[in-house]
Amino acid sequence: MRTIEIRKGEKKIYDICLDNSYGHLREKLEELGVPGRKVCIVTDSQVAPLYLKEIANLCSGLASKVTHFVFEAGEASKNLTVIEKIYEKLIVEKFDRKDYIIALGGGVTGDMAGYAAATYLRGIDFIQLPTTLLSQVDSSIGGKTGVDFQQYKNMVGAFHQPALVYMNLNTLKTLDDRQLCAGMAEVIKHGLIKNSGYYEWIKAHTAMILEKDYDTLEHMIYESCLIKGGVVERDPKEQGERALLNFGHTIGHSVEKLKDFEWLHGECVALGMAAAAAISAGKGLISGDTCQDIKEVLTAFHLPVRVDGLDPEDILAATKSDKKMDGGKVKFILLESPGNAFIDREVSDKEILEGIGACL
Repeated sequence: MRTIEIRKGEKKIYDICLDNSYGHLREKLEELGVPGRKVCIVTDSQVAPLYLKEIANLCSGLASKVTHFVFEAGEASKNLTVIEKIYEKLIVEKFDRKDYIIALGGGVTGDMAGYAAATYLRGIDFIQLPTTLLSQVDSSIGGKTGVDFQQYKNMVGAFHQPALVYMNLNTLKTLDDRQLCAGMAEVIKHGLIKNSGYYEWIKAHTAMILEKDYDTLEHMIYESCLIKGGVVERDPKEQGERALLNFGHTIGHSVEKLKDFEWLHGECVALGMAAAAAISAGKGLISGDTCQDIKEVLTAFHLPVRVDGLDPEDILAATKSDKKMDGGKVKFILLESPGNAFIDREVSDKEILEGIGACL
């Protein structure tokens, strides 16, 4: 098992554990103080048949009570109505402030369980057990929780750090190729915004990643967690550097919404990164060759760099309702080079439309 500590100054906030099973989870739960407390495992209808029984059995010898809440898998469940049902479950089971929620699943599960934990009784502890690549390298780390509101993605949420992130990397074996590649969008993003050497490593190991070679995936996830963990340590509430993690997300979220969530989150982020690279090239920040290279890397992982059936003006309008707006302006993340991203608050509508146009 490999462990990364997320700290605030001298104080450890939580561990990120990478393991090949759930073999060390029990001892980590003991360290947290789970013995004698109640536990509610929140998961979805796809993950529950695979891992719910195993996690419940691991907890049953420690917790005073183990219960679970299973919701219908998919982004459509990421709303306040389902959150209310989680609250009801916790109230009926008499959960108090010292009890735990365990998020078992992908990004939707982690966001929802985390938001329920952040707001139930003004905050109880929760544990992330991410089972998808996207959630392991991105959404389980950093304490961003939330739900969609009407057609607005992640518009309601809270910062609430987990007590533990524990990854069984062998859960990735159950992912289909589309889900694995969707997670790769966030992995590629980490290289592009922070580490050009890592970006080059990804390019060199494309075949091994797609084959789900365990050692390759472990190294990759560890490196991505170091990048994401370092950023959120330095800027836990997105006052500055953490905004770089939104590279590709402004246009990506707009496409996700306009596609009515038919595309996976990572697929939309990939398209958004292709558009952001095109904007960066259009402003003379990176070369056309670099922009093309980024698109080719995304394509190598079967990620989209073009979209059909959407009006560029509609995509632009949707960016204006993005929660990352700053003083009425779109806060765009652009590239000066692979591994070197920055915040640009002066991207014009014309430049955004040209970036979108490069992906149509």
